[in-house]
Amino acid sequence: MRITLGLIMLIFTGSQPEDLTQFHKAEFQEKNPYIFVLGNVQDGGSPHIGCRKECCKTLFAQPDPDRMVVALGIIDPQNEKTFLIEATPDLPRQLRLLSNEAGFKNNDVPDGVFLTHAHIGHYTGLMYFGREALGASQVNVYAMPGMKSFLESNGPWSQLTDLNNIKLQQMENETAVQVTPSVRVVPVQVPHRDEFSETVGYKIMGPSASLLFIPDIDKWDKWEKDIIEMVQEVDYALVDGSFYDKEEINNRDISEIPHPFVSESMELFDALPDEAKRKVNFIHFNHTNPLLNEESAITENVLAKGYSISRLKQIYPL
Repeated sequence: MRITLGLIMLIFTGSQPEDLTQFHKAEFQEKNPYIFVLGNVQDGGSPHIGCRKECCKTLFAQPDPDRMVVALGIIDPQNEKTFLIEATPDLPRQLRLLSNEAGFKNNDVPDGVFLTHAHIGHYTGLMYFGREALGASQVNVYAMPGMKSFLESNGPWSQLTDLNNIKLQQMENETAVQVTPSVRVVPVQVPHRDEFSETVGYKIMGPSASLLFIPDIDKWDKWEKDIIEMVQEVDYALVDGSFYDKEEINNRDISEIPHPFVSESMELFDALPDEAKRKVNFIHFNHTNPLLNEESAITENVLAKGYSISRLKQIYPL
């Protein structure tokens, strides 16, 4: 059966991730490449270290297995390839989840790992490829020039390259990497707190659809690109939803963490037609963000406005 984008978007409207997963299992798992969400939480995870607020209090005693740091998997069943976007502190569980979902691999090692930047939730999972853990051999790790230099020049990451646990592949801004005959990945540089490396999002293109992934960015107006235009150019846009509004970070200097608030992004995206709004999926939630709670009033409000929220195991066909 040929899956049309119109049908996919119809299914997405008001659907929960498990509904789409069931559709996927029945109709297109065997042939079509797709994105598989492996986590939607900000770098520090949930529960968050040191947090004694209500949002984390019970999670220390009863952890939620669905709360893992932001990562995506790319699965291409026809070419039997898997790729990981982001190497998070939850990498062991995420690689097993990716391998089990793909079904065609006999180990947990992906065919490549794409990094966005050098903040702790986005690259430190590389440590698990080292001699103290997996002792992997030449795992392809795709990184921008600054990120590549950072890994090569600083321990313990340099040991991964010295021992050939990983093999660094340099990318260039807005230059496509053809990862399989069916899938291309394009890094797109964005403004962020680039203390150790530049920061990129990714545009991922398959035979039938494309997806924009921007988990971290400073305010939208700091970017030379127009996010409204970019949303309209793709079929799905997974964008920075770190904080719902400024009330969450009333104990921090907002200039140090200038993410676009979800409330601000919705004001910006409200100019979009309804079909385009449905493309917008918020992701990368701080532990304080009420969007982590599927039953919160704010979650219901965001969905009612026509936007979407990325959840663990959610699928985006390519």
